[in-house]
Amino acid sequence: MRSVHMKLVMIMVLLILSLMAVVGAFLINSVSAFYLEDFYTQVAEVFQDRSLLHDLTTEGEEEEKSGAEMMSDVLQAYAGELGVDGRNRKLYILDGNGVCLVRPDGETGNLEYTPNLSHTLSTREVGDRSNLAVDYMDVAIPIDRGDDSYIIYILDNKTTANNLTEQMFLLIMEALIFGLVISILLSFLLSKTMVTPIQRLTEGAMRVAEGDFSRKIEVASRDEIGVLTDTFNDMAGQLQDTLRQVENERNKLDTLFLHMTDGVVAFSRKGQVIHSNPAAAQMLHCSIGPDTTYESLFGDVAALDQVLAAPDHLEGERRVRDSFLQLLLAPFDRGREGGGALVVIHDVTEQRKNQEMQREFVANVSHELRTPLTNIRSYAETLSESAGDIPPAMEQKFLGVILNESDRMTHIVQDLLTLSRFDSGRDDLKLTRFSFSDVVRDLYNAVYMEAQRHSHTLTLEMEEGLPDIVADRERVVQVMMNIVSNSIKYTPDGGHIAIRAGRREERVWMVVDDDGIGIPEEDRPRIFERFYRVDKARSRQSGGTGLGLSIAKEIVDRHQGLLALQDKQGPGLAVRLELNIEGPGHG
Repeated sequence: MRSVHMKLVMIMVLLILSLMAVVGAFLINSVSAFYLEDFYTQVAEVFQDRSLLHDLTTEGEEEEKSGAEMMSDVLQAYAGELGVDGRNRKLYILDGNGVCLVRPDGETGNLEYTPNLSHTLSTREVGDRSNLAVDYMDVAIPIDRGDDSYIIYILDNKTTANNLTEQMFLLIMEALIFGLVISILLSFLLSKTMVTPIQRLTEGAMRVAEGDFSRKIEVASRDEIGVLTDTFNDMAGQLQDTLRQVENERNKLDTLFLHMTDGVVAFSRKGQVIHSNPAAAQMLHCSIGPDTTYESLFGDVAALDQVLAAPDHLEGERRVRDSFLQLLLAPFDRGREGGGALVVIHDVTEQRKNQEMQREFVANVSHELRTPLTNIRSYAETLSESAGDIPPAMEQKFLGVILNESDRMTHIVQDLLTLSRFDSGRDDLKLTRFSFSDVVRDLYNAVYMEAQRHSHTLTLEMEEGLPDIVADRERVVQVMMNIVSNSIKYTPDGGHIAIRAGRREERVWMVVDDDGIGIPEEDRPRIFERFYRVDKARSRQSGGTGLGLSIAKEIVDRHQGLLALQDKQGPGLAVRLELNIEGPGHG
């Protein structure tokens, strides 16, 4: 009974049995009801005949027979219409007291008082209540003939109806047997038609489960099972393609894992090495094999249980010979039996060297502060000691040196303080809404005289109707001034500098384009790095510290804008600045 084949056979058999049972019960019940209805209709139609009622109720002047016998003679003429045959349907005539006066020939014994007969005797009304539950049909009709009262009683034993019902029952049983045979044969054929494609699908699914995608299932029909088979073939093809892609990706990951510069070591929950790449062994300067444990490699950094219980990851550091290694320890497949810990090893030696270089540079800059301080003090002491004896021209020269050295020192200190605030995160933006076009125009006016002192041609091109923007106005001006000042400073005298501004979608932009000495191609990727100077001698001579562009880049990044070198034809440099109109977070 677990197979679809037998289930379909049983469904068909039960369907035929249920259908024939319902039809048989309906037909048998309908035949009985029809005979009962026909009996009462037949009697009612006969006794509606006025001539019959006249003959039954009217007495003759000289009657040799009794009233009951006269009524019996009259009813004999209607025996055919009433269906009275003396065997199955009988006629009785009773007096008003229920004494049987006329009965079929040869019948003896007492007449049984049925509900219809009792009803007529007691009420003198027609007793014609039908009942399918009893095995007879009867009707009692009261008749008054002269001064005497009679009851005509017709009783049918349902023999004819029962015989027809039995014949019909036999016919239904024969039809049931014949229908069962046909249904079983058809169900076998139907189930075979349905089960065969399902068996093919099962075999195909088993082959796919074993990894065999070479054979497709034949689609024998275009019904639902055929569509399912076609869909299964497509699914198997998609699965094969997916597995092939997964295999390719796994090969790529294996290749990447083996050749990546960072070291990776995976451990089981028991601390045994599951996998490692060659870079890990090279960085740690030790061999890593199946017998290597977590405790022997990283037990001094963090306990394995601590790593497995970490919500995200743990960090650690280790120095191996001359290398500085950063360790990221994280759990994987948390809560599963196959989980464990993963350690990623990153070589931060270069970063440490850069940090050391930065610290050294800051120390050098701090040391260089002594030079302007010494100059300022020397010239100030000279002016103080020789007050009144120094010619005015010489005194003015000394004061100019003091001012220049003060500006140089102030510039160095301001840059260092700005970087310090950026690193500590205390330098928050003071966002306000202001006119971008006014800032650009004010910038042009502010640097115009400086450009004239170097005989530069300074031009301004700005689109009309530039919108107000949300930004830190002071910082934006600082960035703009740094860009334009660099352009003026590093463009030989008599050069050309163009300032252009406009709008692109939800951003405003400004480009400073010059025809100066520019920046070599190899130095461009690092131009915005902190402490980086293309020409250290030239920067020192001009008072630069290599911090200006990195500070500008930091400010623009905090505004979620763009500061980059723009490609251009010919000599010089073009620097592009873009800012969101509605401020950070609306780009």
